[in-house]
Amino acid sequence: MLKNKKGFTLIELMIVIAIIGILAAIAIPNFLNYQCKARQAEAKTNLGSIRTAEEAYYAEFSTYSITPAKIGFATKGGSKYTYSITHSTSTFTASATSVRINKANPDKWTMTDTGTLTNVTSACAG
Repeated sequence: MLKNKKGFTLIELMIVIAIIGILAAIAIPNFLNYQCKARQAEAKTNLGSIRTAEEAYYAEFSTYSITPAKIGFATKGGSKYTYSITHSTSTFTASATSVRINKANPDKWTMTDTGTLTNVTSACAG
């Protein structure tokens, strides 16, 4: 008989692969959700910056601007959202819409001149 058996049996390898598969099935959706929440943090922060810049613009010109560049707002690098502003003389709403492959269901956030932040549509699970 062989006394120096070395290596793994097929059953042992299949058990290890099954365990890795179960761990991946749990970890990947959580990772994708955390990644989505991180992208949303970008939108929230930038909408707050737009609001601050709009308030400064309003203090100087007694009206809100519709152009993000006019208030000094610009994103650097690969922004995950596009930003737009709608306004009247005394109010404004800034919007952030995700740049996603799924254009039918983009993540969209809005912030008003009063600071109300609203998640219009969410692309994140949970």
